[in-house]
Amino acid sequence: MRSTFPQFVFCSLVFFCIAYSTPAQVLIQGDTGFNGTEDSLTLQPGALNFIAMGDWGRNGADHQKLVATQMGKTAAAAGVQFIISTGDNFYPSGVVSEQDPLFKYSFEDIYTAFSLQWDWYLVLGNHDYKSNPDAQVAYSKISRRWKMPARYYAKKFALAGDTTQQVLIAFIDTNPLIPEFYQNAEYGPNVRSQDSAAQKRWLIDLLSTTSPNVKWKIVVGHHPMFTGGNRTEGYDTKAIRNTLKPVLDKYGVDVYLSGHEHSLQYLKPEGKTHHFISGAASEKTPVKLVPESRLAASAYGYMLFSMSKSGILVQTIDDAGKIIYKVELKK
Repeated sequence: MRSTFPQFVFCSLVFFCIAYSTPAQVLIQGDTGFNGTEDSLTLQPGALNFIAMGDWGRNGADHQKLVATQMGKTAAAAGVQFIISTGDNFYPSGVVSEQDPLFKYSFEDIYTAFSLQWDWYLVLGNHDYKSNPDAQVAYSKISRRWKMPARYYAKKFALAGDTTQQVLIAFIDTNPLIPEFYQNAEYGPNVRSQDSAAQKRWLIDLLSTTSPNVKWKIVVGHHPMFTGGNRTEGYDTKAIRNTLKPVLDKYGVDVYLSGHEHSLQYLKPEGKTHHFISGAASEKTPVKLVPESRLAASAYGYMLFSMSKSGILVQTIDDAGKIIYKVELKK
């Protein structure tokens, strides 16, 4: 219920504050228990730690390098085991082949910290669809840390090394799930080759037949279902919500993680699933509060997830290394 770098703050009787600041705009709704910007991370020894970031590939421009530097510091301090990208990995129009120089200029030459040399699990964004999405799949055979084995895939991670306590993460391709994309001149050629029904059947089968060892379920996709950004009522937002929310509700998904909006957001609609948007790794755009909002921040940055058997701590970090918001989800 506060702002990073406060200059003016207005708090209402319904427990939310609207805060205007430079360079960040941080809006918080609800009684969160987090009352101010923090300089130090909350570290959880033994947790499964990963960074979630998105919408980043600009050859280092527009704060990409600054965010990358802070990511390296956070990853080192928290002992991050992997990084998740929520898509739009290469602006403005994706890559043309696995040999495209943008892999070097926007990825390899930017995320150089030793603490970021672990596995990167990525999904495709709409900008990635403008050229050759499968080139990003193919790059997995060239780069040791780039992990995109298919346009959609899943992986399980053990908590504290205990394989009877696992996190299931489904990495999906939301682009073929948006009907309007099929007639789009830029996206159409690459979505029309996909079988969206097959992907949905795969996701339902994955979420419905999981082992009792799976304690948490996370789905990662590029497009959000709810947002306090520019696309609150966008056709893409509505399409993903109509297609995927019933699936996430039915199979008890704990977290839906997305990008697309160039902001940092936490939203909690009706149902079990908590929604996080991390799409501000190289650009920020305006935000507003919607009924589902808990956090809406127009700030460059990323999120740190720390997962244990009983909870998930999510810390939102800006490009200056400030923790502008944190929330803990409990089983």
